[in-house]
Amino acid sequence: MNPMIVNWQQQRVWIIGASSGIGAETARQLLAKGARVALSARTAAGLHNIAAGLPNALTCVLDITDHATVIAARDQILEAWEGIDLILVVAGGYGEMRADSFDLKLANRLIDLNLRGVMHCLDATLPILLKQGSGAIGIVASVAGYSGLPKAMAYGATKAALINLSECLYLDLRPRGIGVYLINPGFVDTPLTAGNDFPMPALISPTNAAEKLISGIERGHFHIHFPKRFTNWLRFARLLPYRAYFALIHKVTGL
Repeated sequence: MNPMIVNWQQQRVWIIGASSGIGAETARQLLAKGARVALSARTAAGLHNIAAGLPNALTCVLDITDHATVIAARDQILEAWEGIDLILVVAGGYGEMRADSFDLKLANRLIDLNLRGVMHCLDATLPILLKQGSGAIGIVASVAGYSGLPKAMAYGATKAALINLSECLYLDLRPRGIGVYLINPGFVDTPLTAGNDFPMPALISPTNAAEKLISGIERGHFHIHFPKRFTNWLRFARLLPYRAYFALIHKVTGL
């Protein structure tokens, strides 16, 4: 559904959310493959640790919730590279919430991080891709966006919005020569999941997640999801009638 990538040499990749977790490991692996990688996040220390001594690495500090800093980072990259071949928006936040503990402040923070922040990135990069008539954008959502899950109020809603957004982007951009990747991880051992107090089926490492993410892009897939032994189960569950779906989720989670 997207062009395949057979050689990362000199590909210009901007990873937003590259200081830890999946973003950091994806940056390391792409740099090892010969790509030029711009690493962005709110804190400079994590970015510099990855980029240290690597001539193909560029660090651009930004806050995804601050539109001006996203634009400034984009301009820094364009000054260095004159174009961008792939944008990966990995940055995001997580917080548990149920109906009996609804927290508007947390809900708004997740909307700012996971949804409005992605819109900031689109505003910064879509004009570049459209002018080039080439390149691609990948958005990391989550399997929590497939269907409603316990403890995922607000978080799940933002990720469902990103799934819909990515589908719309594909319909608009692919005919114009621009690739779109929807990336839906399951449970990955990152700082975002470290505080979870419930079982996380098929938990994988950031290294494994980055390998699967990169492999999916190389193969030109639109929907990149992993690990499939877990994500395919959730994809099937969402096809069930609601009566059966709600009963299944209750049985599996105990919630």
